[in-house]
Amino acid sequence: MKPILVTYATMAGSTAEVAQAVAEEIEKSGLPVEVRPVDQVNDLEAYAAVVVGGPMIMGWHRAAMGFLKRNRQAWQHVPLAVFVLAISLTETGEREVDGLPIVVDETLPKAPATPGRLSFRERYAQLSRYVGPILAAARPARPVSVGVFGGRLALGGLPWWAMLFVGVIIQAPAGDRRNWAAIRAWAAGLPGKMEEEFTDFADVMQ
Repeated sequence: MKPILVTYATMAGSTAEVAQAVAEEIEKSGLPVEVRPVDQVNDLEAYAAVVVGGPMIMGWHRAAMGFLKRNRQAWQHVPLAVFVLAISLTETGEREVDGLPIVVDETLPKAPATPGRLSFRERYAQLSRYVGPILAAARPARPVSVGVFGGRLALGGLPWWAMLFVGVIIQAPAGDRRNWAAIRAWAAGLPGKMEEEFTDFADVMQ
């Protein structure tokens, strides 16, 4: 039985913790799972499906985005799911991007200060701005599911340029916004989504 790969890029370690929680939920379905950083994954042939995660700081983590692009051809026959960790998300009513429904932690979005007139920070933190480039990186395939959840911001664990962007431009306060119940609920549903979107997924898992 081929395992499902849960792979991630991280800046300060919190995404690795989320990846482990995702793996634990998938394992409850009786499926084997491996958890690895993206820079330790060279070949996808050994996996039945892949879940990729990363934080959103000045765009989705560069290593996670590069992983999607390098494996574009694989996503046409290997089920792909993606999770995004963000500190802020502007509530604009969006719950799909390019026709793909997005699972959003409902504790994360915040209403704009002036509805209909978004600030730079609020425009940057729109769902389509986060997810659109990720979908473009995976084309021509599409993920079976994308989840957007709150992340953890520890300014001391970030490179100076990330601290400058988050603290001065985005003005996001430090703290842990991870909603473990929402993350685990999304992860628990992934095997079913993969089987639904890829008819031969169950055969591969035999």
